[in-house]
Amino acid sequence: MKKRKIIDLSKAIRENKRDPWFMRVKIKHKKHRQARWLIRLLGLPFRLFPKNFEGWADDYISMGVHSVTHIDAPWHYSPTCGGQRAKTIDEIDLGDCIGPGLVIDMSHKADFDPITEADIRAFLEREHLVLEEGMIVLIRTGADKYNGEPDFHQRGTGMSAEATHFLIDQGIKVMGIDAWGWDTPLPDQIRRAKKGRDRNIFWEAHLVGQEKEYWHMEQLVNLDALPYSGFELAVFPLKIEGASAAPARVVAFLEE
Repeated sequence: MKKRKIIDLSKAIRENKRDPWFMRVKIKHKKHRQARWLIRLLGLPFRLFPKNFEGWADDYISMGVHSVTHIDAPWHYSPTCGGQRAKTIDEIDLGDCIGPGLVIDMSHKADFDPITEADIRAFLEREHLVLEEGMIVLIRTGADKYNGEPDFHQRGTGMSAEATHFLIDQGIKVMGIDAWGWDTPLPDQIRRAKKGRDRNIFWEAHLVGQEKEYWHMEQLVNLDALPYSGFELAVFPLKIEGASAAPARVVAFLEE
């Protein structure tokens, strides 16, 4: 078996007081000795504890499913997809969660400048890359350098509706980005929608999922550690029944 290098594309789940309230994670660590009292209350005297038994550590976590590196289900975008009930995260086909990866580098794009189909086509042509059905496509914007900062959700670029349609039409069902969201930053969407009185601007890339089924990841990290192609990707969300998304451990495998 060939030895493979592993690149972790998921950020750590941790408490960070600098995160805005809608990304806040709370973790309570329970120390070993606290568990000793639970066992004692269940009837085992301290004198019968194993000699080296300190009790067990335990942890409690509270957060939203979109707070960290995660994958959104079609149910997040709309209750229906193509006229049928949209799928929740536990209904994802795990066969779509493993496949050859491809990075599309859009790190040159200015903040709030949406990624277009023309941008993606130009990159693929310049780098002599071809999209193939079943690939997992990762959009590198460089916004992950702001991850953990209070204005992370206000920085970077994002996908347009036409670019999202283009990827889906090439047979791409799973895709992801290293920015806070798949669209341009939320404050920018609101500003542009109000300025142009155009209701089609808000969440335009997400809402492609009303017509075509696709799954996208947000808040990826370390995409700059990957080549543009030649690696395998695994994306496994937590199996949360009926949920709109789930935290995911996203890992790339490179042959050494």
